[in-house]
Amino acid sequence: MVALEAEVSVWRGDSGKTVCASVYEDIPGQELVPGDVITIPPYGTMMACDAVLITGNCIVNESMLTGESVPVTKTPLPNPPPTEGQDPCVYISEEHKRHTLFCGTQVIQTRYYGGEKVKAVVIRTGFVTAKGELVRSILFPKPMGFKFYQDAMRFLAVLAGLAVIGFSYSVYMMISFKAPVKEIILRALDMITVIVPPALPAAMTVGSVYAQRRLMKQGIFCISPPRINVSGKTKLVCFDKTGTLTEDGLDLWGVVPADMSVVKNAADLPRGALLAAMASCHSLTLIEGEMTGDPLDLKMFEATDWLLEEPGPDNTRFDILAPTVVKPVTADTFIMGASSQTPYEIGILRQFPFSSSLQRMSVITRTLGNRNMDVYLKGAPEMVASLCIKETVPPDFHTTLMRYTLQGFRVIAFAWKMLDTSIKFHHLQKIQRDQVETDLTFLGLMVMQNALKPETTPTIQQLREANIRTVMVTGDNMLTAVSVARNCRMVLSNDTVILVTANPPEEGQPAHITWTYSEHPTEDSVVQGQGQQPGKWDSGADMSEPLVEYDMSYQNIQIEEPEGTYHFAVSGKSFAVIRNHFPYLIPKMCVRGTVFARMSPNQKAQLVESLQDLGYCVAMCGDGANDCGALKTAHAGISLSEAEASVASPFTSKIPNIQCVPTVIREARAALVTSFGSFKYMALYSMVQFVSVITLYSIDSNLGDIQYLYIDLAITTSVALFMGWQEAYPKLVPQRPLGSLMAPVNLFSVVSQVVLMIAVQVGTFVYLKQQPWFVPLKPDPKSDNILCYETTVVFSVTSYLYIVLAAAFSKGRPYRRPLYTNYVFMMSLMILLGFSTLLLLHPFSPLAKFIELKVDMPFHFRLVLLAIVSAYCIIVFVIEDFVVTSQVLRKLFRLRKKLPKNRYKLLEKELAENPDWPPVGETTYAVGEKYQDSTHS
Repeated sequence: MVALEAEVSVWRGDSGKTVCASVYEDIPGQELVPGDVITIPPYGTMMACDAVLITGNCIVNESMLTGESVPVTKTPLPNPPPTEGQDPCVYISEEHKRHTLFCGTQVIQTRYYGGEKVKAVVIRTGFVTAKGELVRSILFPKPMGFKFYQDAMRFLAVLAGLAVIGFSYSVYMMISFKAPVKEIILRALDMITVIVPPALPAAMTVGSVYAQRRLMKQGIFCISPPRINVSGKTKLVCFDKTGTLTEDGLDLWGVVPADMSVVKNAADLPRGALLAAMASCHSLTLIEGEMTGDPLDLKMFEATDWLLEEPGPDNTRFDILAPTVVKPVTADTFIMGASSQTPYEIGILRQFPFSSSLQRMSVITRTLGNRNMDVYLKGAPEMVASLCIKETVPPDFHTTLMRYTLQGFRVIAFAWKMLDTSIKFHHLQKIQRDQVETDLTFLGLMVMQNALKPETTPTIQQLREANIRTVMVTGDNMLTAVSVARNCRMVLSNDTVILVTANPPEEGQPAHITWTYSEHPTEDSVVQGQGQQPGKWDSGADMSEPLVEYDMSYQNIQIEEPEGTYHFAVSGKSFAVIRNHFPYLIPKMCVRGTVFARMSPNQKAQLVESLQDLGYCVAMCGDGANDCGALKTAHAGISLSEAEASVASPFTSKIPNIQCVPTVIREARAALVTSFGSFKYMALYSMVQFVSVITLYSIDSNLGDIQYLYIDLAITTSVALFMGWQEAYPKLVPQRPLGSLMAPVNLFSVVSQVVLMIAVQVGTFVYLKQQPWFVPLKPDPKSDNILCYETTVVFSVTSYLYIVLAAAFSKGRPYRRPLYTNYVFMMSLMILLGFSTLLLLHPFSPLAKFIELKVDMPFHFRLVLLAIVSAYCIIVFVIEDFVVTSQVLRKLFRLRKKLPKNRYKLLEKELAENPDWPPVGETTYAVGEKYQDSTHS
């Protein structure tokens, strides 16, 4: 998966020649080493290493790593000449991802200048590449430390202790019976296999294996079966927004120029900078004649009704005179004022790709017939406005932006500036991004619709009813995210949303946090805030069509909900500041935070880790784009992407909506309950056989080989195998299944069953000895001493015990369907019960001889044994179905529980008891945790 066999053209710096003058050689991809200079063929290739691009451009499909189905454009590493006193540009992996070709990604197409090859320098090979790390994460996943498995090891240690006791007892008894040394060793070692059953690990995985198969039938694939049991304890689910909660596709709602009213059809925009920005500021490309790129860019460009043309017959070559060109569809469009009729075409000369950390992209263009070059930039509105000349940004920019984002629209801003005429074409490839993305003129906003998926709201409601908390973690705008959270009922209509805005230290002021209420729709709201003068945007924007009106004044906000029904909304920038300067607040942010917006991929993973540190069992559901880190970190990562990136996630759903989340949790709960039942059954099976063997060793007897075979293979193996066939219950319930074998309820169940089982075996053994026809065994050192009354009674009674315990530990509702729906299991129980009854009541001679049973016991005695095991069956089911599950027993156990074990429960209690926190309307400073009043505006 990491080492690729394809040959690569490489230069290795022979005899002092330059890269251009040297001859390249073809070598296998697995022989590459860091420092090699490789060429990327024009027709594309599968990368065999991580390499940094130094010349030319590449269009790459990175879906294997990121889950993003849209090809991305890779540009050469910028290498400006070092200034005096400064070092040359140093490659940094995180900062230069846009210039890095990752191992395992598919280069679809390359572009180059003149006859120069597209070259890259190898930086990583093998398991240290991006794909190699992915493979390592699959081969050696992060240990989850699930309590069930930890308790299982403790329980095995207890069984091992009993094995030592049994070993010592068997040695003592065999010596007292003067058995041969060989017999002593065999009997003693038998005791170890009896008390620590070899089939225990297999029985514990049965639930996960069958749950994995059931999930597969529902279009959900799991590559890490141990995560299924862990997912059964899920308490919180994080959701990405775009493509997960909302539809992938975006539709253009309208364009809002800075100097005019809303334009619904972008093609109706007058020819100018805004239309040119929409037509040129993108990363679209033609692959085999079909336009490919980001869905937002595609919708934007299609709305302009322009054409895109790429130069050269092979569509791979950059040329000074023939860059990528965009132009209107109409052929008779010419540049006004030109000396001759020059077609209106815009050439894209340089592209600065979109960066999630910078929240923007830009291009440098030249209009055919013009001498000057232009810079067009698009990105997050707040970021774009900060790069513009202040006077060009409309005074009501924030109000207008808020009105759109509150309704759940996605808003993109545009800006423009003209480059100085002294900058020539050959300067463009070395010019720095920050040199051109400054002092821009604000052009306007593009408003995109991104509707909720129809399955989103019902699924969120289903999780809410199951008392599973939901959190949104997105890279989108804060107010848009809050609006979507309200629309899908992640935040209820009457709940309060508090915006937590943290700022780093600046200008001598310490880091500080402001706490403000987020506005939300009200029935009697108005569009304008009190005393606000309508600007150009407000007077021209027809907000009545798809938009609802909002109350923009803080004075009209009323909190009518009971204390504690508030949610924090935190941006990625604020999250980083709080982590660095207010780390003591992170737990509270996690407990009350519902909307986390503008989060980078690393911050998503950090948030999941912070939630896990509080004791939450966290599930993460994303479409694969920028979610891989969080998907790998979460206890249950559920990817909605079918790309190869899904191998980084334990679960992958073929159905691209969040309905898979309750399905995974239901199946995981069923698997966890099955694992508990299987473990308890195997433990009781060992204890039953341990007591049987200890009892028989006391008279120098033992169970026969066929008897062992019937118990171990026919009964135990079959019921343990079919126990997992019980399907998940169709509804999620608020109460989660137990996650610890050492929980008081589980210990009570096991101990009570052990006591009852010992009572039955000892009682029947004593009852046998009181019978007038009973003849005790006279041990024969030369014989196995199997055919006797004692062995027959012990075998006949315990055969029922194994079957009854299997049925008792196969619990149904509320996590699994009723026992009778598991037809194969019920059929096996019926067959085993029938055969065991035959052996007890009327074993015909050939069968009795084969199994080594005494046939001369009175029939009435056999009926008494049947009555005893019947009474045992009733008592077992009463204990498991009524006593163990009773609320009275649970309340008794809770009396000894002073405080919750999970930190998040302690924090929830603390926050509920503190009505003065959070300090809304105040500012929290990092120095001395000082508070200062501030007023809303």
